[in-house]
Amino acid sequence: MQRWRGLEDIPQDWGRSVVTIGSYDGVHRGHQLIIGRAVAKARALGVPSVVVTFSPHPSEVVRPGSHPPILAPYDRRAELMAGLGVDALLILPFTAEFSQLSPADFIVKVLVDKLHARAVIEGPNFRFGHRAAGNVDFLRELGGTYDYEVEVVDLVERGEAGGGVPFSSTLARRLVAEGDMDGAAEILGRPHRVEGVVVRGAQRGRELGYPTANVETAPHTAIPADGVYAGWLTADGERMPAAISVGTNVQFDATERTVEAYAIDRIGLDLYGKHVAVDFLAYVRGMARFESLDGLLEAIADDVKRARVLTDAYDTAR
Repeated sequence: MQRWRGLEDIPQDWGRSVVTIGSYDGVHRGHQLIIGRAVAKARALGVPSVVVTFSPHPSEVVRPGSHPPILAPYDRRAELMAGLGVDALLILPFTAEFSQLSPADFIVKVLVDKLHARAVIEGPNFRFGHRAAGNVDFLRELGGTYDYEVEVVDLVERGEAGGGVPFSSTLARRLVAEGDMDGAAEILGRPHRVEGVVVRGAQRGRELGYPTANVETAPHTAIPADGVYAGWLTADGERMPAAISVGTNVQFDATERTVEAYAIDRIGLDLYGKHVAVDFLAYVRGMARFESLDGLLEAIADDVKRARVLTDAYDTAR
């Protein structure tokens, strides 16, 4: 899959294409319906498919300080989109100047002049241009002028976790924040993932016999509610069952909120400085303070046991 960082990166000889536009944070099941339809349409027409997205999130430019939690960083989104068969990903720098583009100017500058859109595939609530004034009706109206068709994908699939509401990034973020990993996975189509670099922490886990990878996440990362989770730690391409702790470690009066993953039954792992991924499968228990070290160790042993059972069951069922 080709990746372009701005309109100037698009090849000069780029021909017609099928385009879909959106933030697509999380590339959840609703997004997968739209992107999948764009890919299918492109193949039927014999042209490439292109996903257009923005960096940073438009809300941060239009309303500074309102950046939503990020379900998937751009590299992860690109990986997921490539898996859906997308041919090219265009990440447009979203600046104050860019936010002033009228819907008509956006269509001309992006869809017509650069991507030579043959078709545009969107969801029913798609908005674009200055003050989000453009919608699918306006997009379709100008399609007659600029020789592209518009197809709207009705997001008829709905998630039980959201009480029957359509899949959305907003819903996925809420479920993650609540620690509802089952619900989040239903929306995303997979366990929620957090990525980051392993840094040195207080090393209390090592002292207790359960060394953890202390994962330093990027700003705005969507991190689950405080608690202990079952999941996986992936490093150097290896996916390892893990017991994961999120929170401030109330047992030792810590104040910094951390994400720490213990790779079950792995000895001698040296992950410092490495980029890793942590996938959250299931909530195990809330954070708690124990009256004794023995009580803490007993709880950790039980956490690891439950995490092993849950991850094994998940892998066996797939």
